[in-house]
Amino acid sequence: MSTTSIPTVTIDIVLDRRNAKEVLHAILHAILFHRLFGTVKPQTFEVLDVTVPGVSDPEMEQLVNDKVDTFWKGVENGTNKRGQVLVTFSEKRPKKSWFQVYVGEEDVPWEQWIVNAEMRQPKTVKDRQDFDSTLASTLSKALHVMLTYTSSERGRTAVPLITNATGISPFPIKISVKMDGVEIG
Repeated sequence: MSTTSIPTVTIDIVLDRRNAKEVLHAILHAILFHRLFGTVKPQTFEVLDVTVPGVSDPEMEQLVNDKVDTFWKGVENGTNKRGQVLVTFSEKRPKKSWFQVYVGEEDVPWEQWIVNAEMRQPKTVKDRQDFDSTLASTLSKALHVMLTYTSSERGRTAVPLITNATGISPFPIKISVKMDGVEIG
């Protein structure tokens, strides 16, 4: 990725073993729901009594499941209980050489979402109740951030001109998982 600054939305969340996969799954689906511009078949998820929008598309669901599993394996197998899931939206642009000769296309990022996730484990029943309540509140706030950003002037102007309206997204999407700053999976 180039050093050019692209709009970035950051979501910080603290998870536990019991519902980490479900919460990450819901957050990634919500990001895709707000940023796919093709014909999207919506679905919803109930996570900790919070209704989360999602995308009913086999390819997107497989991508989300694969990346959530990659994150899970990363925190399970590593000593670090923190990681990131990055969702990058790009557009295809003509790539030119030094002499302005067309040499194909390149993906140029126009927006990135960073989900900073940390794993913690509540120790008592009271801790569990407080943890679940806090996590539900954090999830609601994350959804509010998504909705506020994508409907804002800044969020709308970040989207490039849509020139190809085929499929569920006119833009390339990359979801990556990082542990200790290193991409895994």
